[in-house]
Amino acid sequence: MPVARWMRLLAITGVLVCFLVVVLGAYVRLTAAGLGCPDWPGCYGELTPSAAEHSPGVASYSRPLDVPKAWHEMIHRYAVGTLSLVVLALVALAIRSRRQRIVSLAFAFTLLAVLVVQALLGMLTVTWQLNPLIVTLHLLLGLTTLALLWWLTLSLPMSSTWGASARHGPGHSISGGAASPFTSAYRLTLVGLAALIVQIALGGWTSTNYAAIACPDFPTCQNAWWPLTDYRHAFALWHGLGTNYEGGVLAGPARVAIHLTHRLGALVAATALTLAAVFVLRRRGLAAARPRAVLVLAALGLQLVIGVSMVLKGFPLLLATAHTAGAALLLLATLALLRLLSAR
Repeated sequence: MPVARWMRLLAITGVLVCFLVVVLGAYVRLTAAGLGCPDWPGCYGELTPSAAEHSPGVASYSRPLDVPKAWHEMIHRYAVGTLSLVVLALVALAIRSRRQRIVSLAFAFTLLAVLVVQALLGMLTVTWQLNPLIVTLHLLLGLTTLALLWWLTLSLPMSSTWGASARHGPGHSISGGAASPFTSAYRLTLVGLAALIVQIALGGWTSTNYAAIACPDFPTCQNAWWPLTDYRHAFALWHGLGTNYEGGVLAGPARVAIHLTHRLGALVAATALTLAAVFVLRRRGLAAARPRAVLVLAALGLQLVIGVSMVLKGFPLLLATAHTAGAALLLLATLALLRLLSAR
């Protein structure tokens, strides 16, 4: 099998595994299993929670073993380990085929560097007892890894026909200059992507500070359009070490401020992405990008429905986990549209 096909197969595998890692990470947070294994990379000094259950060394830890939570955490770590092997294989192939320039070495090493930092943040998540800044960065780096793998998948040729379409379809249409519809659509989508990234960061901050339940009603919050808030403490990024952040440490008004900001961010991101997608659907000469614009609108609609339903139904675990999955899908759809619009 040619190297390009191997790389595409590994990239697709990496996207699927990384998506699973992101969703499992959300599930671990939502089931309060982030400290299910208080050490790293093992679990109470063992490779599996089952082995830890029968290990005399468990007694030396201040946190008692909760086997179900420990399994939640370790399954997530096993998935991260699998993803690491996939990325290492991609980097090895990129080095091996560097003369063919299938994938630039700069891109391959960037992907590897992001993964290494992500692993470091995973360790600090445990050792610094769920510090919100670290956990939020951990989520963002996980989605960055997903985005890089997805961009690589979209960039590698699927076939000669696909390659010609990707190279020559948008490329010739963009030649019209700054007023080209492809150029305008690209800029609008880029703005939408930026708004989405900010919104994902706000979502991570909401989750890691346990602020989701601060507004148990919709569209109001605490039965008011603007309840008591505390922005002074809501976005303080650092509270020092030695604190156990499980369950959150912020007072109610600060959590309300975080949740309200997340809702406002959703409005901004939804507006920006809708404008970009509608622009693509309504402008002539953008027919090749229309299917991906439809995917953006579909993913956006799904995410909004999940978010509202999650509040109205009292934040059930399934919907709360699906909310993170929906954010990842929306990111993938937006990147797919951006990649097509940026093709030359």
